[in-house]
Parts: sequence; C-alpha cells; structure tokens
Amino acid sequence: MLKKKDWSVLARRALSAPEVVSRLATLEGWKLTGDGSLVAIEKTFAFANYFETMAFVNAVAMIAHVQDHHPDLSVHFNRCVVRFNTHDVAGISLTDIECATQVDALLV
Repeated sequence: MLKKKDWSVLARRALSAPEVVSRLATLEGWKLTGDGSLVAIEKTFAFANYFETMAFVNAVAMIAHVQDHHPDLSVHFNRCVVRFNTHDVAGISLTDIECATQVDALLV
C-alpha cells in the first residue's frame, strides 16, 4: 500500500535560484517558467494518441496523491504539460524536483 505524505509534519522551503538551476540541470526536458510566486518547473510529454495521454495523466495523478503534491496539468489529444510549484513556499521546493523525477520515471 502506498503511504501518503503528510506535509504538516514535513517542513519545505523554497530553493534558492542557484539550487533551482542546479537541480533543473538534472531533469531532462524540464524548464523554468513564470516568475515570483508563480515560478514553476514545466515539461511537455508527447504521446501517440489520447488513450496514451490519459493513461499518463492517471499515473501522474497517483504520484500526486501519494506525494500530496498536485501539479497543474494541461491535457491535450497527444500531449500533456505538467507544471510543478510549491504554493506554500511561493517557489520551487525539493518536492517539485522529486515529483518531476517520479513523473519522468513513468516513461523509462
């Protein structure tokens, strides 16, 4: 059984700009988008058809549920844009990086 994270007992902080750049360099295809409190990391995933796109979206939903960290998703016929940021720290946290890594692992 998957255990959901409880962020009320796990402290998060916004990563500094150099930390974000360093971590982002380890994530293939992810880019920085937005600014200020709306800064996020984002990646577009391409698929052959709507069914594959929706299967991916459902897998991302499971990651989001377990991590208790929910990305913005833009779902299209043959692609999905995944966007992570941490609202309660008004920036990018390690949680965003960890979730992006898990989302990438879905397609390995």
